Amino acid sequence: MTTSQSRLEGFRRRKDTFFKEHEQSPLTPAQKDMFTELKYFPENPDLSFVLDLDTSGDDVGEEITIGTVSGVAKEYIRAGRVTFPVDGQEATLTVFKEKARGNYFVPFRDITSGTETYEVGRYLEPRATPDGRIAFDLNLAYNPYCAYNSGWSCPIPPFENMLRVPIRAGEILPALPYDERESGH
Repeated sequence: MTTSQSRLEGFRRRKDTFFKEHEQSPLTPAQKDMFTELKYFPENPDLSFVLDLDTSGDDVGEEITIGTVSGVAKEYIRAGRVTFPVDGQEATLTVFKEKARGNYFVPFRDITSGTETYEVGRYLEPRATPDGRIAFDLNLAYNPYCAYNSGWSCPIPPFENMLRVPIRAGEILPALPYDERESGH
């Protein structure tokens, strides 16, 4: 087992514990009773990168409003774009910055959305590295809380973050059937 595998496995175990036990879990009490673990694609080291953030576009720095599943809009700043290889194809995603906290945020959809992964899309929260690049590990892609119950207001990935390649890394469809997803928050 490599260090990255053990780090990712530890992260996944901690996330399972959070979902099962924490008061801020997106799961309802009934869902927590049934919950055993989140489901994931196997770790794919080919989808873990340290990338340059391309800030050359005219629209970089613009404030953008992203709609949510509940209809409430959220404000972000377009920080730049990252480009990376997926199965021999080039993929590009826009990286946003949260206005309030300044964290990077990448909502995206790919061709697995709605079949292998949550239909609305998944999220990634890359982090800046000391050298100014972006740690961009798609093995950490996760389902928004609205995948688990309808009480959450989750941003819908914008058109510019719709990929034509499969991202088979990170979380897959929630194990809970849709009709058991209840309003919680």
